[in-house]
Amino acid sequence: MGNAMPHLVRSASLTHYVEVARSVGLDPYRQLAAAGIDRYALLDPDRMLPADAVAGLLEQSARAAGIEDFGLRMAASRELSNLGPLALVMREEPTLRRAIESMSRYLRLHNQALAARVEESDGLVLIRAVLDGPLGTVRQSVELVVGVLYRTLQRFIGASWKPHGVCFSHAPPASTFVHRGLFGVAVRFNQEFDGIVCRAADLEVPLPSYDPSMAQQVRQYLDALLVQSGGNMVDDVRRLILALLPLGICSVERIAEQLGVDRRTVHHHLSRDGENYSSVLDGVRKELAMRYALNRQRPLFDIATLLGFSSLSAFSRWFSGQFGCSVTQWRARQVP
Repeated sequence: MGNAMPHLVRSASLTHYVEVARSVGLDPYRQLAAAGIDRYALLDPDRMLPADAVAGLLEQSARAAGIEDFGLRMAASRELSNLGPLALVMREEPTLRRAIESMSRYLRLHNQALAARVEESDGLVLIRAVLDGPLGTVRQSVELVVGVLYRTLQRFIGASWKPHGVCFSHAPPASTFVHRGLFGVAVRFNQEFDGIVCRAADLEVPLPSYDPSMAQQVRQYLDALLVQSGGNMVDDVRRLILALLPLGICSVERIAEQLGVDRRTVHHHLSRDGENYSSVLDGVRKELAMRYALNRQRPLFDIATLLGFSSLSAFSRWFSGQFGCSVTQWRARQVP
């Protein structure tokens, strides 16, 4: 994708990796070496690691151990402090809803491959997690992210709190024992999003740590960190496309609005990286199409909707143009 830099993630994302790997019979340091990750990176939670390497480590560890819930097991013991700068800003908001919104804004400081959106409808709030990653390397990472999100909400609301629902876009595992044990509710798979549904009233919990003057200082500090963290327009547009596509509201105008600039500015910055809105959109759609199509249980109409197409025929024409075959033919070529 043009000159886009690889996404980075804080080493804190591997908290409890060693313990979980050992508990399922793996040598954690051998797995780390195979993934190209220095074992000493685990000693510094703020060290930035390639997100693809971290995601690949989790997937390979799950395969080596013969389990489908490796990421979720890592999430089970997470604490708010593991989120580093995100925990700092969340504690300084007046309500849990504001804390989640701030977390979404500053998420790039923790994981550049992750985006989050908060939506509300009929008294329910949907917290959607969108992870950017190559084909076949996101299932464990997605479950880790949603598990950590659940633990974070529970930390603020109370240990007895349970979500209204937990959803994953991938197919169900052979056993959901760990899922039920962590979330305390039935988990739905093959859904249109990855994330948590909770009651809107749950997010109105006031946070006793809120201090208006401290909150302003924390936001100024993190805003400066955001600027220092770099990133470019291609990365920003990709993240927004990932978040907006499934909602059916993805357009260059909407993205410009989200970025606080006009459409011309978006085009100008993309062109400097050898891209345009259509090329970035097609790149994201192509990656997501492969991810969704790999799940043979997902109907083609659902995939078309998730990719922002108005009809199945429009999606089918686009897919054939991108891959040179139909979705059915593409699926038949994949290793089971």
